[in-house]
Amino acid sequence: MGAAKSQLTDQQLQDYQDLTYFTKKEVLYAYQKFEALSTKNSSIRTLEEMKNIPELKANPFGDRICKVFSSTQDGNCTFEDYLDMMSVFSDAAPKSVKAEHAFRIFDFDGDDMLGTADLRQVITALTKTREHSLTEEEIKQLIQYVLAEADLDDDGSLSFAEFEHIIEKSSDFSKTFRIHL
Repeated sequence: MGAAKSQLTDQQLQDYQDLTYFTKKEVLYAYQKFEALSTKNSSIRTLEEMKNIPELKANPFGDRICKVFSSTQDGNCTFEDYLDMMSVFSDAAPKSVKAEHAFRIFDFDGDDMLGTADLRQVITALTKTREHSLTEEEIKQLIQYVLAEADLDDDGSLSFAEFEHIIEKSSDFSKTFRIHL
């Protein structure tokens, strides 16, 4: 851990602690893990390197998560991007912060709404396996069900407020929306 500390100044450690849900010790540990993602001497981790994080490798939204947290939106991450991602996925992050980022991850087209195309991508990612995938009719039925339950203003898509309303009802959301350092 001494080598990691020499790479971050005391001021940087303080700033990272102030801007995240982490202690200084956790910031240092995150820095070590970030450094271990690459053998190259670079301050940026590629999308492929980021996907070596076990939780992202197993997550059907791994690529999308990296792109949402990437300051360049291409999935390549700086330490600050990585730290922000890990902080949001930490147990200490409030449910509202997790909900905001989950919404961004599911908003594939970036229009600040979860429309039918976004919901189709979410459902497909969550249900597709090597052995089985849903039929087009089953996907349409699921989208209709989601909209019937959550689209409070009947506009055919989910706003962040509607999405957040669903999240508030889900007691397991914070437990499932996390990555451990």
